[in-house]
Amino acid sequence: MRDRIKTPSGLLLRPWCGCDVEAVLAAFVEPAMRRQVVEPINSVAAAPRWLSEREESWSAGSAFAFAVVGTDGVVLGNVQVGSLSRRHDTGWVSYWTTASARGRGVASSGCRALASWAFQGLGLFRLELGHRANNPASCRVAQAAGFAVEGLQRQKLVYDGVRYDVELHARLSTDPGPQV
Repeated sequence: MRDRIKTPSGLLLRPWCGCDVEAVLAAFVEPAMRRQVVEPINSVAAAPRWLSEREESWSAGSAFAFAVVGTDGVVLGNVQVGSLSRRHDTGWVSYWTTASARGRGVASSGCRALASWAFQGLGLFRLELGHRANNPASCRVAQAAGFAVEGLQRQKLVYDGVRYDVELHARLSTDPGPQV
């Protein structure tokens, strides 16, 4: 199973490593990014724990997280497939990008590459993802990566005491590839 994936746009997907502590700390300094994790990543001790969890999940075969890296070697984001069901050949995709990478196609390019890898390398048949319904940028990422809208999960998430609807998307291995 490959652990390094080049995208047509020149991005590299690679496993997270110990050398990414500063990139992780910088990414999670944003208030919006704090919602992406259970434990705040706001210290030099927290970032290695986050990285270690990614490595342990990879080793266990339960989730596969990739740092999305630009041509200059700078970490631009994360794409991951987790919540794997080997019985049903399904997985859950998640993604985030750094503030400087947003709006540049990094997340959609990374998700397209991750989906191809998950279908071919892991033998998955169905990938799902969800985003807050009030996040049109995340919806554009999902659609650009070939994930079709399947429905609305009402008031699924709660942040700061406010409930949010989640729009569910999915992509099958038999779906035609997204138009790039």
